[in-house]
Amino acid sequence: MLNYYSFVKDGFRFLSCVKPRKVYNIGLLSISYLISKILKRPMIKGLPFSMSIEVTTFCNLRCTECPSGLRKFTRPTGRINPDFFKNIIDQVKDHLVYLILYFQGEPYLHSQFLEMVAYANQNGIYTATSTNGHYLTVEKARQTIKSGLSRLIVSLDGMDQDTYGKYRISGNVETVKEGLHNLISAKREAGASTPYVILQFIAFAHNKHQIDEIKAFGKAVGVDEVQIKSAQIYDFEKGSELIVDDPKYSRYEQSPDGSWQIRSALPNRCWRMWSGCVVTWDGMVVPCCFDKDADHRLGSLDSLSLKEIWNSSLYRAFRNALYSNRKQIDICKNCTEGLSKKRKALHEERP
Repeated sequence: MLNYYSFVKDGFRFLSCVKPRKVYNIGLLSISYLISKILKRPMIKGLPFSMSIEVTTFCNLRCTECPSGLRKFTRPTGRINPDFFKNIIDQVKDHLVYLILYFQGEPYLHSQFLEMVAYANQNGIYTATSTNGHYLTVEKARQTIKSGLSRLIVSLDGMDQDTYGKYRISGNVETVKEGLHNLISAKREAGASTPYVILQFIAFAHNKHQIDEIKAFGKAVGVDEVQIKSAQIYDFEKGSELIVDDPKYSRYEQSPDGSWQIRSALPNRCWRMWSGCVVTWDGMVVPCCFDKDADHRLGSLDSLSLKEIWNSSLYRAFRNALYSNRKQIDICKNCTEGLSKKRKALHEERP
């Protein structure tokens, strides 16, 4: 389900954040990435136009394939300091177009989350986040609209408690549904076009039968889009009861020897290493959202600027390793970047 009118308006909202200086920067990144593909060795010009900033690592749920839910982080956990967040925005606002205020954890658990959203919006940046939907009270929904948040993903992986609770442990399906209703009602009351609301359904073996039902629910509630997302499984090589048997909804496939592999050749290149990066709550810069435990730390914004980190020897070494043999990089084994069109596991669906 996709509301094309809302989709177009969201596109214009995004384009309004792309000023001439940012267009020039994106051009530099794109050209240098193309040259790198041709030469088969990385070179980079420009600065990231996309960034994820972790608001907090804390979460109210205990999802079975999430390090935050499993409480398995080896790195420090905490919440970002709002003043530190503002310092980062002040540093990147001239080249940043797209900001995801999320990495691990539930962003609405940070008491100043929406104030940070508002600050980024005031600086001409398209803002997005993802929530499990348990904190969208009537008042919080109104505050979300007021913040100017550009895009909001609400996760709902089942239409009844038994199905939903198999993955979203400690979650309540009715609370999420109510929160979604609160959000859409607040948006309509304010006559607002933002946030662009996406209802996201992660497809598992136990909930695949409810895909049509979630699409119908999303349409009835009035979300802008329903996305069906393939699940990420950490130890997928031995298989998992969560993996969907329908290749349309899985990023994995079984080999003749019985083991499982990602449905991708994992080519030795990755646009994400040119387009963006991830910043943890305490300022560590890591390559992408697949490095959930921040194993590949490329520098700290506590002591260095993003420009210094982006062009550092550590970042160059990581890009070189990726171009040498991407399959040997642990965080790449689950990556959907670069999946071939014929074998692509569905990441999102727009029926």
